[in-house]
Amino acid sequence: MVAQTSFVATPALEITNLVKHFGHTKAVDGVSFTIEQGEIFGFLGPNGAGKTTTIRCLMDFLRPSSGSVKVFGHDAKDHGVAARARIGFMPQATSLNEKWTGAEHVAYIGALHHTHDRAAELAKEFELDLSRRVKHLSTGNKQKLALVLAFMHNADLTVLDEPTTGLDPILQQAVYRLIHKAHERGGTIFMSSHNLAEVERTCTRVAILRQGKLVATEPMTALRDKHLYTITLEFTQDFTLPDLANVTVVSKVNNSLVLKASGDLNPLLKALATAPVHDIQIHHATLEELFMEFYV
Repeated sequence: MVAQTSFVATPALEITNLVKHFGHTKAVDGVSFTIEQGEIFGFLGPNGAGKTTTIRCLMDFLRPSSGSVKVFGHDAKDHGVAARARIGFMPQATSLNEKWTGAEHVAYIGALHHTHDRAAELAKEFELDLSRRVKHLSTGNKQKLALVLAFMHNADLTVLDEPTTGLDPILQQAVYRLIHKAHERGGTIFMSSHNLAEVERTCTRVAILRQGKLVATEPMTALRDKHLYTITLEFTQDFTLPDLANVTVVSKVNNSLVLKASGDLNPLLKALATAPVHDIQIHHATLEELFMEFYV
């Protein structure tokens, strides 16, 4: 009888004890995490946390001071060409040739990856004229071109550094659709953001970075359980809210309440179903507020 062996897929990305110094500044300080194939992985942290530096080390644009980065088993430093061949990349600050047209950018990136099959389709979806020179494009259209270049060759791993910066809400939704379509085709997505709501709506798991250090790696469900809200309620008459485990009354003035809540809001909404509510405002906590509550 022949023994069966189980197949374990090579992780899409392995970052191990990554350190990057700039003089006396330690921009990335011993960061380690693994992304499995097929994940939508969020890299979450405030501006200046070290997200972009980590991504530049992944792309071998910067060399780590120590530690290693592997892309589908290929060392990003020693086998950078093989690693980057499987990556679609969108940088935070788009690095485009102002003198080139969009079509020339597509041809150049397509030659590197031996395909640009989806470029025309994506340009149409974004209403982007590829015949125009980059110097004549608005900031938003430059962002669209960068997205086309990242997604046009159906990469195994797509790396996006703050992909929706400068885009209006309609185009942000289009980016989210692109991410989910790439995921449905079996691709892996690694996306950095300082926007908690954005990561929450797209990712399956997140790494949380603060001041160059990894403070947590969480499944998205765990992060949702920690979500914080400030809720302002105004009633048409006096109303006493029942005690709820995840809700704290901050203040009560006449027929108005200010609440702090975490996690699931459904118990609160059920309690308010028959209440004489005149107005309700729900404020999502910022990433910084979440850090202060759970990760400091």
